[in-house]
Amino acid sequence: MDIGRRKLFTSFKKQQEQYPVIRPPYAKDESVFAKECASCDGKCATLCQEQIIVIAEDKTPVLDFTKGGCTYCDECAKACEPGVLQVEHKQRIKAEFAIDMLKCLSWNHTMCFSCKDPCLDKAIDFLGMFRPEIDAQKCTACGFCVGVCPAGAIGIKGVHEK
Repeated sequence: MDIGRRKLFTSFKKQQEQYPVIRPPYAKDESVFAKECASCDGKCATLCQEQIIVIAEDKTPVLDFTKGGCTYCDECAKACEPGVLQVEHKQRIKAEFAIDMLKCLSWNHTMCFSCKDPCLDKAIDFLGMFRPEIDAQKCTACGFCVGVCPAGAIGIKGVHEK
């Protein structure tokens, strides 16, 4: 059975690090989540095409980039009955991603383009065939690069308010 190089490397991937809370990109204000989501049945998570919205213990939606990335399709906002997520509040996901050079296969002289291939924004630049860097100006914080990295080298560097 041929599972392919990427799937083989990914099968050896260690447990992902714990990330800060990242919300779907359709909320006007962080403070409404705790109050408004408490009585919701989590339709935003069920209708997420990429299945990256997870309902946390406090019943609020958070993004889990280990499963995929956000296509900004608006479906979670359209499904949100309490109105916490709204299409008119659509914005860039409030996360900044970084590549850990010590974990990255390419930074350690192994040819790997796992993060570059799914990046529709062409935000990951390589110096030749090695040493990838995320261009913060091009990155939409969709998160598609996180879960596909076989070494778990891409993570959230920070959360911003813009």
